[in-house]
Amino acid sequence: MLTDTSARTVGARICPLCEATCGLLFELDGRTVTSVRPNPDDVFTAGHSCAKGLGLGQLENDPDVLRTPLIRDGDDFREATWDEAFAEIGRRLPPIIAADPDSCAVYSGNPAAHHLDPSFYTLPLISAIGTRNVYSPASIDTLPKNYANALLYGTGLGMAVPDIDRTSYLLILGSNPLVSNGSTVTAPGIGKRLEALRERGGTLVVVDPARTRTAEVADLHLAIRPGTDAFLLLALVSVIATERLTAPGRLTEYVDGLDEVLRLTEQFTPDAVAPICGIDADVIRRVAREFAASDAAVAHSRMGSCTQEFGSVANWMVEVLNIVTGNLDRPGGAMFPVPPAGGPTTWPANPKAPLVFDRWRSRVRNMPEAMGELPAVCFAEEVLTPGPGQVRALVTISGNLARSFPNSHAVEAALADLEFMVCIDGYLNETTRYADVVLPPPPLTTRGHHDLALTHFQVRNVARYTAPLLEPGSGEMPEWQILLRLTGIVRGEPERPITELDDEVATTAIRRAAKIAGCEVDDVVRATEGRTGPQRLLDLRLRSGPYGDRFGAVPGGLTLELLERTPDGIDYGPLQPRVPEVLRTPNGRINLLPDALAADLPRLRDALAQPVPELVLVNRRQRRGMNSWLHNALPQPDAGQCALYMNPFDAAERNLVDGDTVRIASKTGAVVAELHITDAMRQGVVSLPHGWGHHGPGLRTGRSAAAPGANVNALVDDTVVEPLTGAPIFNGFPVDVTRVESPRS
Repeated sequence: MLTDTSARTVGARICPLCEATCGLLFELDGRTVTSVRPNPDDVFTAGHSCAKGLGLGQLENDPDVLRTPLIRDGDDFREATWDEAFAEIGRRLPPIIAADPDSCAVYSGNPAAHHLDPSFYTLPLISAIGTRNVYSPASIDTLPKNYANALLYGTGLGMAVPDIDRTSYLLILGSNPLVSNGSTVTAPGIGKRLEALRERGGTLVVVDPARTRTAEVADLHLAIRPGTDAFLLLALVSVIATERLTAPGRLTEYVDGLDEVLRLTEQFTPDAVAPICGIDADVIRRVAREFAASDAAVAHSRMGSCTQEFGSVANWMVEVLNIVTGNLDRPGGAMFPVPPAGGPTTWPANPKAPLVFDRWRSRVRNMPEAMGELPAVCFAEEVLTPGPGQVRALVTISGNLARSFPNSHAVEAALADLEFMVCIDGYLNETTRYADVVLPPPPLTTRGHHDLALTHFQVRNVARYTAPLLEPGSGEMPEWQILLRLTGIVRGEPERPITELDDEVATTAIRRAAKIAGCEVDDVVRATEGRTGPQRLLDLRLRSGPYGDRFGAVPGGLTLELLERTPDGIDYGPLQPRVPEVLRTPNGRINLLPDALAADLPRLRDALAQPVPELVLVNRRQRRGMNSWLHNALPQPDAGQCALYMNPFDAAERNLVDGDTVRIASKTGAVVAELHITDAMRQGVVSLPHGWGHHGPGLRTGRSAAAPGANVNALVDDTVVEPLTGAPIFNGFPVDVTRVESPRS
């Protein structure tokens, strides 16, 4: 930690904004970040960073960031002390919870998933509340992938990732990593990695309805009709089955249902799916043959494949394609990383553990739980529908659900209807403007960083940690302490010392670490003595993890102290085969034909005969954006970034010209945007970026409100979902586009 704040100092940081986890160097003048640059010595990212990471200084120094707790005062807020803010929460929240714990919902947003404090201390808060009304972005953008992986491999988090540095044939669906930096794959500097693929004679195939930046560098771009990835993948497997190109190799020993899956896919021939996919049948056959013939091929699907009508089947078929060609668990294929702090794929298997799906249901629509939370589409109705169990209070942790959830008009109506709302957030945005108490988290410079979740997706096994650069300043409270204060309040112990609450959390973690490491609890306590907060909990995870020192039993093993001494990280080498050790299914095998997924195939067969909508909308990623919360600190370079993209043919049919103001309408709502005509869009498809719509009263985000953009989620129907998981359909839903006529002068 940097302690000299009187002069310019430089310290290493890991970017917490996206899945690339780039290594950075922060330069500070006192407590002010004066510059951010890539860290050339980082063992994983080697001097790479994107615009978001390099803009962290602007985020840290954003004058609109909240520094002091706020309490609602009529239609506005007043600044308050921490004691006043917690007293207000203690007065109003516990009575609601006491009447019915499920009446208090919790939403943990995207930023929270990448920080140690909420990663460790949100669950104790949820447990103290006792609620089942828990929500996060997972049910918006990854759930079908989690679900398919859990059914096949036994855990929704332990996914196989593309071994991109050794593959010869990379098939990407629903992802634009040159803009987003990838997702459910942690591959910093992915542009250079794709260049290296091409330089060694490899092939990149990108499936996307738009000619994205990633599609532009591909050897083959398949401009698929949105929402039909599952049909394309079924056809690829069908070709491999009928032409007897299957070669599962050593996986045969661990796979059940392979022959049955191949028989089910045979009916989805390239000729049968070509009309709905919009991809020539011969091209589908070519890709299937090339994939099967490659010495190392891998298919990888991401958000675009999850946010569509057949998302679970699409992600299932990605795994089937990799398995039947022998490309799962081999170098250059899809491989399972080893998270240094441990996780479901490294902890001891429990054959009796239930699948973490559908253990309970939502009150209003009877939607299934997944991995401890309910689908996001349930939130508004759970607030707005009277009756026993109605949600009356909400705690949010770093999330803007008013711009993240579908049918945002209903979401905002629900937020306005709540009796009490407390938000841990640094901005007064479209969500927190409805809060009763806002608690600001401290600057990034005061936090240590190790991304517990994203190490499950690393394309190379590395361990990294960057320590806090500064102590919290006057008036700042560490986020883990905020969460523990809230935990004490809802438990009826508002005056309980933070140290005691923290020791309670640590006691449970110590027992678990001792069990995993195979040592005595006293040994664990002695080894971690002197640490508190998230650093203690991280040390427990690292030392009991796959590279850990087992609390002294393995000299030279991984500890937090070792990572503190090596801020550029430790490289444990390329990914290695892990099947069957990695499997967490009840029988320790891969079930390639889960009943729930097979039962969804008739729905796909029926869809083959359905008419194709005239015009559908898809989402769009942006280099300087991260959902909604960077738009104020990192404004887009021009207003056209928020435009509706449309193919020239579609524009001509509607007598539209570039620069028109157009109205985009769906079943759920309508928004207005500038039109940008481009042949990068497939005919019949239009595109808007997500996370915009920064308008309305009560915002304190001056730069984003000055260029609010169109709120695409106002168009997304929260009643039309992927039936297996309840995931909303963000991509491929029908819209109408018309010119907004200028008023007569």
